[in-house]
Amino acid sequence: MLSFHIDKLTHSIEHRDSEKSFKTQVIPIERADLKLVLKKNRWLFDWRTEWKQADTEVFKLITVEEPDLIQGIVSLIEKQDHVYMNLIETAPHNYGKNKVYLGVAGNLVAHVCLVAFERGYEGNVAFTAKTALIEHYEQTLGAIHFGGGLMIIRQDAADRLCKTYYDGKK
Repeated sequence: MLSFHIDKLTHSIEHRDSEKSFKTQVIPIERADLKLVLKKNRWLFDWRTEWKQADTEVFKLITVEEPDLIQGIVSLIEKQDHVYMNLIETAPHNYGKNKVYLGVAGNLVAHVCLVAFERGYEGNVAFTAKTALIEHYEQTLGAIHFGGGLMIIRQDAADRLCKTYYDGKK
């Protein structure tokens, strides 16, 4: 079950204090990155195990200005008619009251939607949410709750997210 917070939908990611936007890229995570995203460095998930799964793709969000600093990570699994978002996490410096950047989680979800468009799934994305966050995802992402925590982002909501983060590219 996923538990992530959409703090703000931005056109990129935005520095919390200065409100300056930074151009981002979402690219496949590399083996060398896995040494940085450890629990001892305050990351919550075991990204090395996730990366090793044969059916799972893991992506990192970086800024163009600081390509070596990971802002967040998402993993996805391609299904028969959609893309399933398995795990998502903002970097430790991007959660809590003292987060550095806003828009990280939204940027990662938009990337999963973009992948779902590119692979012919009309932007359809699914994920399983914790009960307490279902309404939050309905309001912020336009996701639909199908029951049991299963959330679906359909084409219209996926299109809106892609337009927000990718200037309409899909």
